[in-house]
Amino acid sequence: GFGAYVAGILAKYGIVKEPVLALLVSGLVATVLGFVTSFLVLRGSDLTRLMVTLGVALVLREIANRLDITGGADGLQGIVMEPVLGHFAFDIFGRTAYIYSLITLFILFVLARRIVNSPFGLSLRSVHDNPLRASAIGIHVNGRLVAIYTVAAGYAGIAGALLTQSTQFASLSVLDFERSADVLLMLIIGGTGYLYGGLIGALLFKLMQDYLASVTPQYWQFWLGLALVMMIMFGRAYGAIVAAVIFGFCTALQLDFLHSIVVTVVLVLVLGLARPHILPFTAKITERANALQRGIRARFTRKPRAANASGA
Repeated sequence: GFGAYVAGILAKYGIVKEPVLALLVSGLVATVLGFVTSFLVLRGSDLTRLMVTLGVALVLREIANRLDITGGADGLQGIVMEPVLGHFAFDIFGRTAYIYSLITLFILFVLARRIVNSPFGLSLRSVHDNPLRASAIGIHVNGRLVAIYTVAAGYAGIAGALLTQSTQFASLSVLDFERSADVLLMLIIGGTGYLYGGLIGALLFKLMQDYLASVTPQYWQFWLGLALVMMIMFGRAYGAIVAAVIFGFCTALQLDFLHSIVVTVVLVLVLGLARPHILPFTAKITERANALQRGIRARFTRKPRAANASGA
């Protein structure tokens, strides 16, 4: 949210007209904010850190609501973006914004992969798995947390700047609690612990949101919440399948929303009681799928060796 407003102010008041340079400046300013607030995050447990980050966002939201330079509750309007690199203008169809965002995503993703696979990234994994053990082998735990929180703030600032530059508008919604909740949902759907989880989760979340909003415009959040509950109960893949089956069942019977709630609650209760018997069955399916995947991978890796042996 902070990066979004910085990018909008830079463009509206002509401080930095070049979008790429304004994007870098917005990310840098957000990085500085992340570094300053990171020392607050170090206090307390993981839950406390989560609440502190949300608290910082709420404070920034109220500041943006009070300042005239941000447009207050009406949002930052009148933003006009210059062409990217002086040649590629933002068109009404969003082609330039799409390619511009995609290139930025690719660059930042490659950079994130370098960070994850670097010695610094390995030390972060150690801190995540066991902070006490990481501290015992000489890793400065608090220093690593400050560093990665600062880097993450820079990434978030660039994302917000991209949103403002592509829509040419910034509002208080970029600092809402729902924005943070959407990001957490994307990570849960895609899976935490590896970089592709963020990309996959964002794609699936938006597809689910658009589809459910088109089918049930008033109650799509209910079905999205059902999918999240099922994923927590049975895992991402099986939970999504169960939620899709329940949604399809209610849709096929053309039940109204009240009856859909009743049917869904009953089915969730039944599945919750049967969960201890369902999990071993799903575990066997997963084990067989992994074995099949390993077999296919081994078959493809044997062929080049055999070819090399015959050639020799």
